Formats: sequence, C-alpha cells, structure tokens
Amino acid sequence: MSDREEPASPCISVCALDVNDICLGCYRSAQEITDWWMASDEEKRAILERCEERRQDDSPIRLL
Repeated sequence: MSDREEPASPCISVCALDVNDICLGCYRSAQEITDWWMASDEEKRAILERCEERRQDDSPIRLL
C-alpha cells in the first residue's frame, strides 16, 4: 500500500470483542472500530499498525 492509497478496513466480519474490548477478528479496539470511518488515512495506518502488534502478541505460533 502506498501512502496515497486509503487504507482498507481490516474487518473480516468476525465481530466479537474480548474482555479488553479488542475485536477477535481484526484486533481493533472498540473505539478504533467506531473511529475508523472518520479517521484520516494517517490515523488509519496507525490503527493498522496497532492491530498488527496485537495480532502478533496474541498468536503464540510464529511462522518462518
């Protein structure tokens, strides 16, 4: 994705929040899900980075 493209939503239609209000499908917080549609492209990229960090922290399996 180039810096000019609008970041796509990470939603995979598995909408279930854990006890920390993190979606089990896309790893966005409830607040990030709510804010997504009004967020700037820069804010969306930051959300996606946090989602990836959460996903990696959540997965005990590391692929090479």
